[in-house]
Amino acid sequence: MERENTIGISFTASSFLLWGLLPIYWKFLNQVPALEILAHRVIWSFVIVLVIVLFLKRNQLKNFFQVQMSQKKTWFALFLASLFISINWLTYIFAVNSNHIVEASLGYYINPLVAVMLGVFVLREKMNKWQVISFVLAAIGVIYMTVSLGKLPWVALVLAFSFGFYGLSKKLIKVDSILGLLLETFFILPFALLFSAYLGVNSQQSFLAGSTQQDLFLLGSGIATALPLLWFSIGAQKIPLFMVGFLQYIAPSISLLIGVFMYGELFTTDHAITFTCIWTALGIFTVSNIRQVMKKKTGKINLVGEQLEETT
Repeated sequence: MERENTIGISFTASSFLLWGLLPIYWKFLNQVPALEILAHRVIWSFVIVLVIVLFLKRNQLKNFFQVQMSQKKTWFALFLASLFISINWLTYIFAVNSNHIVEASLGYYINPLVAVMLGVFVLREKMNKWQVISFVLAAIGVIYMTVSLGKLPWVALVLAFSFGFYGLSKKLIKVDSILGLLLETFFILPFALLFSAYLGVNSQQSFLAGSTQQDLFLLGSGIATALPLLWFSIGAQKIPLFMVGFLQYIAPSISLLIGVFMYGELFTTDHAITFTCIWTALGIFTVSNIRQVMKKKTGKINLVGEQLEETT
């Protein structure tokens, strides 16, 4: 059990570490338009994930299509997931290469709270008082940044909500993450191929028209996408959900540090106030979730104890 837990933490933490370092990767492609990077990310992700599926999940394919994919609801949910994850990828690439890494990290800090909000309004889930307080604090932070900067932090909000809706789409169905990603990239693959062909016909493509390094980074975008997801799918199954929630803050924290210290993005007093609101909200939110999980575990232990007493 302890070994499983250690493996789970290692794989999950590594996935978030890699996601946090992705801004450095996309910076190597800052001469390539964001939409073209997205097209290559979709194409090569599909290729890499297909290889992974053929090696690791081949035995599950028949059951996946016969049982899980026999329902229209599953196809529709995965199509929505592909749409939302494409919006998320495009926005993030744009954010990194237009020097908005700090704002992008804010989006991923906000995301867990957006997920709770979607759960309440769409899935009719209930928030406890501490989750309500954390949501209000986060909202205050966003409103403060909007007023102080004189504009809505749209990059952060698009990232938070697109990933929130992506998670919601996946929550409506139970599909293996790797097989799900294969279909998500497959749905958007024709558009990516058509766009790449359009660029090629009009001699506007960056692939095979620039440096070898640029071509390799475009090819590697599939690995950069699939590898952390594979690690996450392995690790997240072996550890409690609250620990996954705690570890997910690794990625935006690293991105924030990269944006400020590597690429010299501004982190003003207004940013500090906004992020303090968000961090406080996340602290309350995380502690509340841990307490809920521990309370459920204690309740189950007490219930088992009572049942044992009744049988003796």
